[in-house]
Amino acid sequence: MAIYLFKAVNENGKTISGEIEADSSQAALELLSRQGHIPESVKEKISRASAFQFLERKVQAKDLILYTKQFKTLLKAGVSILMIFQILEAQTENKSLKKVTAKMKEDVKQGSSLFKGFSAHKSAFSRLYCSMIKAGEESGSLPRILERLIYIIEHEEKVRNDIKSAARYPLIVLTFLAVAFMILLTFVVPKFVSIFEKAGIELPVPTQICMMMYEFLNHYWLYMCIILIIFIVGLVWFVKTDLGRLLKDIGLMRIPIIGPLFVKSSMSRFSSIFSILQSSGITVLESMQILTDTINNAAISREFEKIRGLLEEGRGISRPLGQARYFTPMVINMVAVGEESGNLDEMLQEIAVHYDAEVEYATKGMSEAIGPILMIGLAAVVGFFALAIFLPMWDLTQMVQ
Repeated sequence: MAIYLFKAVNENGKTISGEIEADSSQAALELLSRQGHIPESVKEKISRASAFQFLERKVQAKDLILYTKQFKTLLKAGVSILMIFQILEAQTENKSLKKVTAKMKEDVKQGSSLFKGFSAHKSAFSRLYCSMIKAGEESGSLPRILERLIYIIEHEEKVRNDIKSAARYPLIVLTFLAVAFMILLTFVVPKFVSIFEKAGIELPVPTQICMMMYEFLNHYWLYMCIILIIFIVGLVWFVKTDLGRLLKDIGLMRIPIIGPLFVKSSMSRFSSIFSILQSSGITVLESMQILTDTINNAAISREFEKIRGLLEEGRGISRPLGQARYFTPMVINMVAVGEESGNLDEMLQEIAVHYDAEVEYATKGMSEAIGPILMIGLAAVVGFFALAIFLPMWDLTQMVQ
């Protein structure tokens, strides 16, 4: 729940203001109306801590994994919730988690449920995390649910690190290649060109192209920097919008080498989360809503919204998946088998294990494929500058002879 600041007119016609706790602004309006007030304005209260939250240390995956493991261990040992929060507050090194734990401890003291306590801090705990807490709290099997939650956080962190490791080498090579290109273009080639022009040698095409690029950079570098900054800022802003996220994810999944990796990673995430949600007793419709918010892919999230509409018509889960984009035939067929046999959660876990291996192989394949491409690009740049310098140098040698 969130706290909203409101202005309203009471039964006596007087304007009143204050704070009200509700799930949304619409719920706050309805609550004020039920109290006999006429709402004028409702807006969410932003605390000082929330306003400066970006200055605090972000909750990293490793911090969250350790925090959840400690929570699970203390819970299995029979320690009370209040004592668990007290111990975690003392032991947690992450400042954000420490503050969040202190606040949750106070909320639980006042009779709040664990789910409400965790869901009040969305910056630290994802929707999936809070939903799993709710499922464990309602089913009485919170330690088992936390164990599954630890697995999925660790698994996703591993996939994320594998992709980062695969992309690190190409980024380093491209950075050095760009630096070398600028140094050769702005410092090396112009000095050789001045020598060739004094000797009266006609410059070949590669050297002329280099000089045209040099002249362009020399005269318009300031405008290019301004345009580049505006473009980067605009692109970052656009990617944060709904349309930008959608176009970015669609574009990434269409790139020949990288695209299949993103699709397989999404299938693994979908199967892992859906399996845990199903085994936790969460309904399919609610699972689809959670997956929409946690799949971390706007294009596939849009497909989940279509699937939810078909599920409400009572069409099962495999048929809507078959009508959606991006879901592979293997996922659709195995979900259909699991749905018919009544072992959907086990079948989803099998899919997750399969695609975990697929993601690992795809990551290695991407690294192996990018290496030769980078070598070809490096050879092309070096060859171009070699021709730009050595072709007129050869003519100069012939002239001297």
